[in-house]
Amino acid sequence: MIRTPHLVRRVRLTLAGLTAAALLAAGCTLPALAPRTETQGGAAAPGSTPTWRDCPDVAEDLVGRGAPGMRYECAKIAVPRNWGTGGGATAGPGGGETFEISLLRARSSKQRNRIGSLVINPGGPGGSGVDTAVYLSFGEAFGGLPASITDRFDIVGFDPRGVARSSPVKCISDADLDTSFGFDPDPASQELFDDYVALNRKIGTGCGDKYGDQLPLYGTEQAARDVDAVRAAVGDEKLTYLGYSYGTLLGATYAQLYPQRVRALVLDGAVDPQQKLMAGSESQAKGFERAFGNFTRWCAANAGRCPIAPDARAAVTAAIDKAKVSPVRGAGGREATSGWVFYAVISSLYTESGWEELGRAIDKLEGGDPADVFRLADQYAGREEDGHYSNLFDANLTINCADETEKPSLAQIRQLQSQWRQKYPLFGPALAVGMLGCAQWPGQRDPYPTGKAVGAPPILVVGTTGDPATPYEQTPRLASMLGVGRVLTWEGEGHTAYPQTTCVTNAVDAYLISLTVPREGLRCPAR
Repeated sequence: MIRTPHLVRRVRLTLAGLTAAALLAAGCTLPALAPRTETQGGAAAPGSTPTWRDCPDVAEDLVGRGAPGMRYECAKIAVPRNWGTGGGATAGPGGGETFEISLLRARSSKQRNRIGSLVINPGGPGGSGVDTAVYLSFGEAFGGLPASITDRFDIVGFDPRGVARSSPVKCISDADLDTSFGFDPDPASQELFDDYVALNRKIGTGCGDKYGDQLPLYGTEQAARDVDAVRAAVGDEKLTYLGYSYGTLLGATYAQLYPQRVRALVLDGAVDPQQKLMAGSESQAKGFERAFGNFTRWCAANAGRCPIAPDARAAVTAAIDKAKVSPVRGAGGREATSGWVFYAVISSLYTESGWEELGRAIDKLEGGDPADVFRLADQYAGREEDGHYSNLFDANLTINCADETEKPSLAQIRQLQSQWRQKYPLFGPALAVGMLGCAQWPGQRDPYPTGKAVGAPPILVVGTTGDPATPYEQTPRLASMLGVGRVLTWEGEGHTAYPQTTCVTNAVDAYLISLTVPREGLRCPAR
């Protein structure tokens, strides 16, 4: 799967969550900017109160300035590497050792009648909640949170274990990431397929050699227990939480572990926790094909804004096929191979606003200019201009594979590649071969729980009908699994819904502020 990376577009990409464990180059999260990894001071010991320090530099580094009227404070807390309860990591290492978890708190000078903290997770796994809290602090005009929320809550972002500033995992070289993203998304010949198998085996071996029996400690259940340490660190008796994409899985796991400590959870861009690797990968192949079909219809109806009209599918397919044999060279000799063109398409489907960008990028590529293709793909990949990557995909692969128990064989993956090529021509083969990463992962597994949140209050589960990365069908499944889920539907495009329209925003705000649950079956129109 590709689990899932504006200000408006940057925030939406941040919340996108890369597509899923499938393609190595398809994680689920923050492709916007490379996270910072330097230490921000000593971490508070487990169970103690952290020391907060002013950190306007984080916003300045990310955006160039802080949001007007916002104060930014940072802290670090220490959590046990192994919480020692449940899952395959129980008997593993970690006794007495800790991970550092980095927090950022954005507090408005206009705050009145404070309710508490709204804890944010942007998805991925691998997305930086610290970065996301900064982006969301800029308000609705820039794609951030509405004043109705920032006036009542501190906005608290955290980088989960292994991510960005929180004891980051780093075991994949920039060269191997370049090769992975640039690789043919449908390696049809046996030779190409074998080469891709070898690349994934090399990556898995490198991560296993570096982290060994620590690998299962980066799983979602361990991270959900860290969330409770974050709740305690900000001084809230109960958790108020906003999770996007993979963040819905993290929030759902928290609700099962600590149902009595839930105040309100918004799970937007729902992941079905009961869906295994192969079923999830096919679900995403179907979701991206559906979203791409929506793009092609928009393109045909808006030829003035889409230079590859009237047949956008043919234009994109031709661009990928041509790049397999004759990639266009860009600045510095970088080649726009079929993989890079494919990831430009993936990136553009996370937001409806990306459709127009995709049409222009493919048109310019045909004219010999790959700059826009690289820009779109690099936003998704977290690749900087100098070719350096954040640890987004290192963390994404490590966390997803720690969670995943299903390990399809090479023969199964090869068979699905052929079958899905017929059913989902553009995305099916890539989602099939993307399973190679976890299929060859060396670490033990530590699966998360998949049951009801018995004793929790109503939990709001938000789904978008045109979502490519977490297809809408997963929304009612997550709500049903939890037993206390209430579905809110947005009949829109792209990945995640809040705060996109007045209808969605009003429903979510009422739930977060006054715990008013939307009426059963509420559907918000696209506009």
